[in-house]
Order: sequence, then C-alpha cells, then structure tokens
Amino acid sequence: MARRFGGKYSPGQQARNGYGNGNDPLPRPRPGEVRHRFESRPKWITIMATPLLLSGWGSPFELATALAGFGLIAAGMWMTREGLQAEAAYDARRVARRPGIPRKLFGGILAGTGIAVGAFEPGAAAGAGVLGFTAAILHWLAFGPDPTRDKGMEGVDTFQQDRVARIVAEAETYLDGMTEAIKRTGDRQLEARVNLFAATARTLFDQVEQDPDGLSPARRYLGVYLMGARDATVKFADHYAQTRDATARSDYEALLADLERNFRAIADRLRQGGRTDMEIEISVLRERLAREGVRMPEGQPLLGSGRLTDTQTLDELLRMPAEQKAGR
Repeated sequence: MARRFGGKYSPGQQARNGYGNGNDPLPRPRPGEVRHRFESRPKWITIMATPLLLSGWGSPFELATALAGFGLIAAGMWMTREGLQAEAAYDARRVARRPGIPRKLFGGILAGTGIAVGAFEPGAAAGAGVLGFTAAILHWLAFGPDPTRDKGMEGVDTFQQDRVARIVAEAETYLDGMTEAIKRTGDRQLEARVNLFAATARTLFDQVEQDPDGLSPARRYLGVYLMGARDATVKFADHYAQTRDATARSDYEALLADLERNFRAIADRLRQGGRTDMEIEISVLRERLAREGVRMPEGQPLLGSGRLTDTQTLDELLRMPAEQKAGR
C-alpha cells in the first residue's frame, strides 16, 4: 500500500508538531524563486545566434555587422528574460502593479533589429528589414505581451502601497539574513525550521500588501521583530556551529515558535479586520437600498438574486426612480 511521504516540516505535518494549524494557505514564494515557464527560451535563442560570430570573417564590414547583430540579439534575449521574470512575479501576486518598463517588447525590438543587422548586405536592406520585422513578430507570438494593467489595485492608495513595498523589501532582507546565517550551522532541520518561519512571515507580507491600511499594526513585526530575529539567528549560528549546545538550540527553536505564533496572530487579526470592514460596507449598502425602496432579504446576495442582474451596475440601480425600483 502506498504511503504518504512527509517529514517534520512537510506540509500538513506542522499542526502535529505544534507549528501552525495545518490549514494555513500556501505562502507566496520568496523573491527570486518564481520562474516563468518560458524563462529558458531566451538562452537557447542566444545560443542559436552564435553562428553570426563565425560568419563575419570576410571583411571588416561583415565582421562589424555580425558582431553588432549578435550583440543586439543577446541584449534582446536578456531583456526578454528580465521581462519574463517580471511577469512571473506579477502573476504570483494577487495585488501587483504592471511592470514599469515593457521589457519583452523592447527585447523583441532589439532581437528583430539584431537579426536585420546580422542579415544586412549592401543592396539587400529591404530583405534584411523584412527578416527583422518577422523576427519581432515571432518573438511576440512566442513570449506574449507584457502585463499592461495593475492587478487588484482598485481603491488602493498608491502612496501607501509604495510605502508597504519598501517596508516589505526591507523585511525580505532580514529573512534572507536569517536564511544565510543558519546555513553556517550545517543543520538541515534548523534550516527547514527557519524556512518555515519565513513562510509564515511572508503570509503576513502578503496580507499587508493586500490591505495597506494594516501596515501600522504590523510595522513592528516587519521591522523591529524581524531585525531582532535576524540578529538572534546570527549569534545563535556562530555559537551553535562551534559548541553544538543543545540548550541553545531548544531556546532558539522556542523563539522561532513564539515569533511564528505572533506573526500568524497579527495576520489573522488583519484578515478578520478586513472581513469586518466588508460586513460594515454591506450593511450600509443594504440600508441605502432599503431607503430607496429595494428590499434585500438577509443573507441574499446582491448579484444573482433576481433583483440586480450582472449587466446592471449598482450605481444604475441607485439612480433608478423609486417607482421603478418598487416595481422590480
């Protein structure tokens, strides 16, 4: 009979070991861990362009065009790879801004220009231009467009969102410091324990990014507490690597458990606060509809109830005459 493989820090085992409740949502990946499924393609395209370096030894002009063409193609593929990484990070988050620079677009333009330059010969400029344009179109078909709109940013204060982004980036540096420091102990279980705490902390990061108003109560956790955890990890790693002190190890694991409970508690509090705000908004909306002559049964959804269709916006309903609403 097949058995499920799992260890002390495997998903689903945390609750039985006192870490988490076993039902926590999957945390977002750490920066740099997200990979686009097409991220390896630019490398192979650059490799396939290397024959240009061997075809330009006839004259200085041919050598210059071959080197320039290869350089432009390589630069375009580097820009494309950066664009794919930005797109993967954009897709991995529920709240994200579109990339500030359309890297894939510029990568396609550079690659098409490189092919046109590499294929250029005196008297054949039109043919080289056609090849370059075709290559740019194929690049767009192969890699797709850049994200062109913000995601989940409706009603979000952009200034506060930028502030949250800076603080979360600083918090990520503290987690990276913990991860790098614990590696000096050479203990895989301790490394896994720190990674588990980092996953819990990133759950709070994600919650704050979704609700920037929660930054104030969570700021100490993202700054002071994480900085202290990093400093404690550095000192523990130096001490434990030399002494293998079991008491120090148990104290450090207890510290991580306490921090983990606190981070989970503040994340749950922010989540419940968002639910309370939503319930208040729904209650106010129901009262307004009731004053306008539309009676909504308790627990009845606004959409799909037969009173408000998907093609009819709430603002349109509120602007309707009272007689027409009563007739609905």
